[in-house]
Amino acid sequence: MKTTIFVLFMIVSAACNAQPLLQTGARMPEEWIDAATHHKIVRLTNNDRSNLSFYFHNNPFVGNKMVYYSTQKTTVPSAKQETYNSNAADRQLYLLNLQTLQSERLTSHPGPMQGEIVSPKRNEAFYQVKDSVFAVNLSTRKERLVYVFPDDFKASITTINSDGTLLAGARSSDEEKELFRKNPSKSDYFNKIYEAKLRRTLFTLNINTGKLDKIFSDTAWLNHIQFSPTDPALLMFCHEGPWHKVDRIWTIRIHTKKVQLIHKRTMPMEIAGHEWFSADGSTIWFDLQQPRGVTFFVGGVNLTTGKEIKYRLQRNEWSVHFTSSPDGKLFAGDGGDPGAVAKAPDGKWIYLFTPEGDHFNAQKLVNMQQHNYHLEPNIHFTPDQKWVLFRANFEGKENIYAVEIKSAH
Repeated sequence: MKTTIFVLFMIVSAACNAQPLLQTGARMPEEWIDAATHHKIVRLTNNDRSNLSFYFHNNPFVGNKMVYYSTQKTTVPSAKQETYNSNAADRQLYLLNLQTLQSERLTSHPGPMQGEIVSPKRNEAFYQVKDSVFAVNLSTRKERLVYVFPDDFKASITTINSDGTLLAGARSSDEEKELFRKNPSKSDYFNKIYEAKLRRTLFTLNINTGKLDKIFSDTAWLNHIQFSPTDPALLMFCHEGPWHKVDRIWTIRIHTKKVQLIHKRTMPMEIAGHEWFSADGSTIWFDLQQPRGVTFFVGGVNLTTGKEIKYRLQRNEWSVHFTSSPDGKLFAGDGGDPGAVAKAPDGKWIYLFTPEGDHFNAQKLVNMQQHNYHLEPNIHFTPDQKWVLFRANFEGKENIYAVEIKSAH
């Protein structure tokens, strides 16, 4: 019913407001038709603040509402910016009603906060301020303190399991934190952290009892920690670092502690990364290049059979991040600028991909030529699969947008 309401709102909106055909860029109206793609775009955040949707593999949706971050107005970033490492002033969680496009503020913390964790099961959003984990109820707006990390284990939460019982994340060493402090830009810290081989520890935190379990430790840079959307005992993580130097994608069963490599590289300079679970939890998908910067695929591994599949795409269609629709039949990508790994001369588009045989058929949804890719768009399919959400700065500041999958013509 909620999905139907969301779709109905968008249809009514389209009927009441004739959208102009415009080149996507600065000073756009609230709704328009992209002149290059003929798809309707709606600005979802209409305020004087800077608005950022979640990282591509973090679910922001509960019913017809979406959780996002909003801060005091900032300028277009000159260095890579992710939601989770932004310390902008007054950075708070907000809740967007996709039916009315009205936003409500969820949090009011004076210090920097982190965490892109939404639990539909619990109807709560979880986040962290310094060493303290909080949750806010998305209906009552009531906030509660969940956990305070002890002095000897200062860690960060990143994900929640499907039944809403466990948070998980990683603890890094003080030496690693100091490297990040001295090298805040990714271009400075990325190789340094990888080469330092400092110990990280994966943990789970029982939300109901406050019990913390250390489940795995390694001198690899353990990162991109994600619970399965359907299996509450399966956790995915990666060995971060230069992708051509690491077998990156791993899972761990939290009860047996069994660790499994998902994809092993098969050739020099092969890379696989920016991994995510399919919505039904059956498959782990990832960006696959064999070798790096030459031949491009979206690869996947079936977690039951171990069978691998890959879909070929063209250089210009490579994207910083890919994602899949709730029913698994469609994929989307957020494109990339010429300076990215694909060196694509015309890659600045939001794409829709339809699998056919061993390749993707690509459809351009949004012209991103005026977008600065230091802010990665990080696409999400809406739960009704009618729209693709993304963040962009082509209007001079960060906002969240939705593009309709169905063409306007």
